[in-house]
Amino acid sequence: MGAPAVPDIAGLGRHAGRLGFLALVAAYALLVAIALGTLVASEGLSLGRHPLANLVKTAGEFAHPSFLDVWLGDPRLEYRSDDGALLRVEDRRVVEADFLRQLAAATWTTFVIGTLGSLLGAMLALPLGVLGARNLGAPALLALPARAALDASRAIHTLVFGLVLVGIVGLGPTAGILAIAFHSMGTYGKLYAEAIETLDMNAVDAVRAVGAGPLQVFFNSVWPAVLPQFVSQHLYIWEFNIRDSTVLGLIGAGGLGLLISEATALFQWGRLATILIVVVFLVSVFDALSRRIRSALL
Repeated sequence: MGAPAVPDIAGLGRHAGRLGFLALVAAYALLVAIALGTLVASEGLSLGRHPLANLVKTAGEFAHPSFLDVWLGDPRLEYRSDDGALLRVEDRRVVEADFLRQLAAATWTTFVIGTLGSLLGAMLALPLGVLGARNLGAPALLALPARAALDASRAIHTLVFGLVLVGIVGLGPTAGILAIAFHSMGTYGKLYAEAIETLDMNAVDAVRAVGAGPLQVFFNSVWPAVLPQFVSQHLYIWEFNIRDSTVLGLIGAGGLGLLISEATALFQWGRLATILIVVVFLVSVFDALSRRIRSALL
């Protein structure tokens, strides 16, 4: 008699994995279909009355960023009423030069908000990330609240923090700095905890074995090993927060967001184009610098 057939356990596992993946894809497709159906039913996909004409008009205004008026602007631009009466005359070159000075100050404010908010968030997150790292064995009474605080921090958007903080500390950069800090604290803490959890615990246990206390264990075995990752993570989140801080002015935190809000409210697409050029330039320069620093750490 031949030997009994041995079931192909690995093949069955792969088959079950494919079925599970297909089930997830089907569930996702159903979710997308329901979402689209809901929008169609509520007429939420409407493009407006004249989308193409509006697009062409807006694109034309974006194609002439306002900073060009410093050189090409009309030195005697007249504003007249409907009946032709002269209301005022302005020199577009002088007006735009004044706007560019405001833009420079707002750009610095945005950079300050992103920078100080990132630093404060990193400092607040460090003890929470250490407590939340499962391999360090922090007491549950400390570890569970630390993880909950980090989860809540990540779940609440920066703009929501900003709206609340503007009501508490008032308008200005302070609200923006705190909003950036409180939201990014959750991201910092999660990344810190994950970096610590990838450590080789033999080195940590060796320091513990000689009678070192918790702080000595952290600063002698944990901190030196994770510091390069912490710096790299800080640079990445700092870069993200520079982008995020550009919109905080929409809620009164100052910086570029305030100018964006004014430009959109007045339909000044040329000025908005100038602001967006500055935003892209700022983020691109910071991205290049942080990438160089991160590569140097490897």
